[in-house]
Amino acid sequence: MPWTSIKRIYATPSNTSSEVTVSNALKAGPVLTAAADSGGRFELSHHGYGKCAIKLLHVHRDADYHSIREFEVFTELKLHSESAYIIGDNKDVVATDSQKNTVYLLAKKHGIKTPEEFGAVVVGHFLYMYKQVVEAKCRVVEYPWERLQAGAPHNHAFLFSPTATRWCEVSQSRHEAVIVKSGLSGLRVLKTTQSAFVDFVQDEYTTLSDAAERIFSTVVEAEWTYDGMRTTDFDNAWLTVKDAILDKFAGPPDIGVYSPSVQHTLYQAEKTVLEKVSEITWIKMTMPNKHYLNIDMSKFPANVTKGDPRHQIYQPIDKPAGLIYAQLRRRPKSHL
Repeated sequence: MPWTSIKRIYATPSNTSSEVTVSNALKAGPVLTAAADSGGRFELSHHGYGKCAIKLLHVHRDADYHSIREFEVFTELKLHSESAYIIGDNKDVVATDSQKNTVYLLAKKHGIKTPEEFGAVVVGHFLYMYKQVVEAKCRVVEYPWERLQAGAPHNHAFLFSPTATRWCEVSQSRHEAVIVKSGLSGLRVLKTTQSAFVDFVQDEYTTLSDAAERIFSTVVEAEWTYDGMRTTDFDNAWLTVKDAILDKFAGPPDIGVYSPSVQHTLYQAEKTVLEKVSEITWIKMTMPNKHYLNIDMSKFPANVTKGDPRHQIYQPIDKPAGLIYAQLRRRPKSHL
């Protein structure tokens, strides 16, 4: 299929000195750059534009049984020319409103199986349709809906369940392969025991005491990339990452799992992901500490603090917070 040719009608500029200069520049021929415009002093090192937060609900109706997925889609295009910036020449600009319409039309035509596959459809479309586009990106954020359970799974009713937010970023440059990055955010977890932090550096700057028993709470952010799209089950991969985090954080329901540090728990989760999903090339997780501090009751008379020893009271402290992160990637295979 050849590149689409679209006839455009341009308004005739007014006869003002500045607009005449622009009009003459448009007829000059060569594509201008910021470097040429500034006599080599500056360069437009990064540029692009797109449409933000295109809201979309996809409903798949299979007789009486319906399925839904709700998204926010972000598009971004990079053009071969800098002329729109330098001289206000818009002839190569695919309007952001057109990008919005494209997202809706592609969703209608192809449906949305997974955020990653739909993102690839979107970027592929822009590269295929417009020869002036040299790179296209698409970010897809999914709203966490799940089917309502009313004794049995409901045919067409759903419950908003914000356990974690799923997202992906798909990008492709012309003549290059699609790059897919997926992630989850906002996975907030807490456990009340089997967490410690001891034997860390103690010096003149230290006031924190060893904690052999503490509350462990964090809000997990994770992102990862794939080595290809053809064989990847994106839904299963996302669920595997989430389940790995929860498993290494919480452990079995009856006995739990001991955590000597946030770093150790984070690493165990990442290691599990790479072991279970062969298509993932690397994964990065961030786990900020959400502190719940012991309240010193020794300052109060015993007659006002005495009570059921099973009652334990902590003070939530959101800020400041420790921030722990790591990226685990597969090592290149040796060719020896």
